[in-house]
Amino acid sequence: MRARLPFLRRRRRGPGHYPPGPLRDLAAAPPPPGTTPVAQVGFVALDLETTGLDPRTDHVLALGWVTVAGGEVLLASARDVRVRPPSGVDVGSSATIHGLTDDALAGAAALSDVLPLLLGALHGRVLLAHHAAVEVEFVGAATEVAYGARPPLTVVDTLALEHRLRADVNGEVQGSLRLDAARRAHGLPRYSAHHALTDALAAAELLLAQVAELEERLGREVLLRDLLPRRSR
Repeated sequence: MRARLPFLRRRRRGPGHYPPGPLRDLAAAPPPPGTTPVAQVGFVALDLETTGLDPRTDHVLALGWVTVAGGEVLLASARDVRVRPPSGVDVGSSATIHGLTDDALAGAAALSDVLPLLLGALHGRVLLAHHAAVEVEFVGAATEVAYGARPPLTVVDTLALEHRLRADVNGEVQGSLRLDAARRAHGLPRYSAHHALTDALAAAELLLAQVAELEERLGREVLLRDLLPRRSR
């Protein structure tokens, strides 16, 4: 899969660039600027379960998301949504990973019906995910089909942030950067993997631990720009 995270650092397009509907509404409600303290930034931690890793051929089967604001995970905002794959598509061998079967998804909502809920939750907020390229690619592919364009997103990737925190002077990291391993490095409890909402909650808690460590290292309040991908020189 071809990651497009560098796209997220380009100039943000205004609402008029997007067709009327959820994408235009999202563009009209951007997240705060990079100079905003993280404590004042709202995040939406997102995780997807899919039939595979290529959005050109694979499909979303479940989405889980939860809001992080004011240094807290807002459990009342949590959503766990199953998605019915397109007609003629079955979950195949991916069911052995996430446990979602064709029968369990037969009565679920179509992805096109779920997208407005997710995009609405992102109004004024930053998308948060572990290895965020997966979520960015699948959501982008879905909005291209539904609305003809990719969503305007600001993204924080807890995997990339963990790499920065753990890398030595040569940029090398010893050990795994997977979500469970990153959580253990911060003393967080172990959760079962491959459930969309549980993984979203796990990423949300990881971010709070990462911000606490980064604040100690910087000796100042962490700003949103401290969490964003660094521009290449």
